[in-house]
Amino acid sequence: METGTMISLAGYFIVMLGIGLYAFKKSTSDLSGYMLGGRNLHPAVVALSAGASDMSGWIMMGLPGAMFISGFSSTWIAVGLVAGAWTNYFLVAPRLRVYTEKADNSITIPDYFANRFADNNNILRIISAVVIIIFFTIYTSSGVVAGGKLFESSFGLSYETGMYVTTGVVVLYTLFGGFLAVSLTDFVQGCIMFLALIIVPLVTYSLLNQPMTATLTEINPDMLSWLGAGSVLGVISALAWGLGYFGQPHIIVRFMSIRHVKDMPIARRIGMSWMIVAALGAVATGLCGAAYAYEKGIAVDDPETIFLILSQVLFHPLVAGFLLAAILAAIMSTISSQLLVSSSSLTEDFYKTFLRQDAGNKELVFVGRLSVIAVALCAIYLAYDRDSSILDLVSNAWAGFGAAFGPLILFSLYWKRMNLAGAIAGMVVGAGTVLFWIYAPFTIQGASLSSIIYEIVPGFLMACLAIVLVSLLTQKPNKNITDLYDEVNQSF
Repeated sequence: METGTMISLAGYFIVMLGIGLYAFKKSTSDLSGYMLGGRNLHPAVVALSAGASDMSGWIMMGLPGAMFISGFSSTWIAVGLVAGAWTNYFLVAPRLRVYTEKADNSITIPDYFANRFADNNNILRIISAVVIIIFFTIYTSSGVVAGGKLFESSFGLSYETGMYVTTGVVVLYTLFGGFLAVSLTDFVQGCIMFLALIIVPLVTYSLLNQPMTATLTEINPDMLSWLGAGSVLGVISALAWGLGYFGQPHIIVRFMSIRHVKDMPIARRIGMSWMIVAALGAVATGLCGAAYAYEKGIAVDDPETIFLILSQVLFHPLVAGFLLAAILAAIMSTISSQLLVSSSSLTEDFYKTFLRQDAGNKELVFVGRLSVIAVALCAIYLAYDRDSSILDLVSNAWAGFGAAFGPLILFSLYWKRMNLAGAIAGMVVGAGTVLFWIYAPFTIQGASLSSIIYEIVPGFLMACLAIVLVSLLTQKPNKNITDLYDEVNQSF
């Protein structure tokens, strides 16, 4: 590894750990401070934290890799995500911030569901916590895979070493600093990602010998088609990624932590500006990278490493180290968020609810830290399958959360008639449909169900249908629940 690259990366790691230490001293004395930063985050921190934890390694590796292979047809994923994020800021963010505070100061998503629907038997809490832990363990493993590939491709270290270094640093600052550390590091990481996704495609494009479109046509004419070699269903599947936003716990929990609901428009403007530029940068990196690699005869064995290759080939080691730190930032920001949300569910929704209802704050924070380590170890175990595609792992977990939680979040915020039975039905049907769509041993003309249309589409639709039908066919919610709904509704 070049000395300049080592200096940049060492500086990055030191800053991340320093932020963790600062946050540890600032606000980790109670569970609310550890898990939600005391609901007192600045809108800029909320916006970039949501964006950085959302985008993860897939925007630096997964999406450029898809563009490298498929061309313009993969752009629909970015379009769907931008539209979904914008809608999420309008429909979910303000109401969820108010509702979670009024619903007995709920600090986790399962906690909110239980308080919103007066789930005295904790059925909804248990199901939602299980969904979070299962899908987040899969989701976290995608980041660990990305870290392993980064260290193997760029530093000449083993894949396993990369997994442990990436996960180890994240666990350290998450373990001690909690939500505040995760959010502040996300803010810094979001700034690094933003700059990197502007610099790399611009420099790559400027070095092409001929127009990018001409080179892509030589590679494969389908790369310039918005449908590519696919179909209309493929476009719908790509756009449907936007549906997942309403149900991603690691994103919507950021909305719960903002200091005041009046700050939400500021967060939305910052967050959406960041996301649009980042998405365009990732798309351009894949397209320009494909053209550059073809012109220069560079062999790209794994398309998901095109950002890494461009960083090393085109830039001075000191700058290359900064760009590689951007990939680490994307990976680590998401892993830390997912570890914290999983930890909060294990602590609040299992340990406190079923094992130690009278546990004190220090005990709960300690259990939360142990949970961070446990989830990280499970993610590392899954990531030992080095052939896993980052985009595939992310897409499965994204669909699972989007279908299980997305309809439930939307209906809980906007439909007064929704009841506990409808909530349970929607969550079970949504998650079950996604799992069936991925793993069912059925094919249509030799193609699996998930290859025909993205599993979030049937999962989301079936969950909505289950919520409406079961809620209407069962008893109306009691007066306490409807009064709480009216109280929140009056705030808008």
